[in-house]
Amino acid sequence: MSMNFEPTSEAEAADIIRQAAAHAVPLAITGGGTRSGLGNSVRAERGLSTRRLSGILSYNPAEMTMSARAGTPMREIEAALAGNRQMLAFEPMDHRGVMGTSGEPTIGGVFAANVSGPRRITAGAARDHLLGIRFINGSGEPIKSGGRVMKNVTGLDLVKLLCGSHGTLGLLTEVTFKVLPLPPAAATIVAFGLDDAQAAAAMAHALSMPVEVSGAAHLTESVRYRFIGSSHAEGAATVLRLEGLPASVAVRAEKLKAAFAQVAPATVLDQDATEKLWRDIRDVKPYADGTQKPLWRVSVAPTAGHLLVAALRLQTGVDAFYDWQGGLVWLRMEADAESEMLRRFIKGIGGGHATLVRASDAVRAVTPAFEPEPAPVAALSARLKERFDPYGIFNPGKMGDEYAA
Repeated sequence: MSMNFEPTSEAEAADIIRQAAAHAVPLAITGGGTRSGLGNSVRAERGLSTRRLSGILSYNPAEMTMSARAGTPMREIEAALAGNRQMLAFEPMDHRGVMGTSGEPTIGGVFAANVSGPRRITAGAARDHLLGIRFINGSGEPIKSGGRVMKNVTGLDLVKLLCGSHGTLGLLTEVTFKVLPLPPAAATIVAFGLDDAQAAAAMAHALSMPVEVSGAAHLTESVRYRFIGSSHAEGAATVLRLEGLPASVAVRAEKLKAAFAQVAPATVLDQDATEKLWRDIRDVKPYADGTQKPLWRVSVAPTAGHLLVAALRLQTGVDAFYDWQGGLVWLRMEADAESEMLRRFIKGIGGGHATLVRASDAVRAVTPAFEPEPAPVAALSARLKERFDPYGIFNPGKMGDEYAA
């Protein structure tokens, strides 16, 4: 028998899970496998992949909704949407570059990991776009959100619970989600030479202006040349994206450029350059470096990110840049993961959470990948896991249950 199960139907997947539950065989749940290193090491004997549960089931461009099987490749989803000038507004990251993986990202994997990109600050996270799901619980029972309700979990929002659960609560088999029109035009205002603190203030000011910024990032001097070439002014680059109708984008770009001109030299990138830049920011291009240097994804208050990085730089070798108006900090450690120091400093600046996205197997073995939960939350998580996966067969260890209080 193969070490990996690749069912072609929900019924086949349910049967595999029932058999695994009956014999207490742990399963490593994956989609295309492009994020398989995310989270803690999974203690499983066999793999269960949704990659053959593939295909768009329905797409109504007028109603801006799509349903697809969980294993449908993202390129297939994006091609269908592009044909109708529509998009996934939450801009999900492709992890292959930073994680050194191959294969095809799947729509189920995107929602299982709640993967959200630069437009998160205005469009919301992946889970905010998910309308419905079908999944198989740990007893091998197919469940439809809004239809059949699992015993003892009445009142729980199953869509929100499963999104971001990394395959630990159930095997997603179908997802239904909303899509949005692709903006007809886009431009990016770039201000050069601001330090991290100045950039945080500038981004906050830009977000408060009536210009509808849809992306705000600060590319520190150490990384900016990986994003924007040397034909522009020197120093770090603070970038702000505008989208919409061409005439509107042009007017707003001039207004924003004028506001920036008072504090830094500024320029405007055209649509093609804008699309490339934000795709590179989305996919964390500078740290898609072929190494296993520890890479952290840190979420904090937008005004606090630069304080965290400044504190870390006094203690250890770290490279960083900022997305989400400064609230998402991508940190690459030069040597050790420094998880205890990092999480202590995060508490010190008002709180947030750090997720270890990439590291060597040795580092991952001793480092909790996700923010350890306070005891009451950990107890609630354990009870939910018990309800959904009573035999403990789905991705055991991935969310760090061995670290729970």
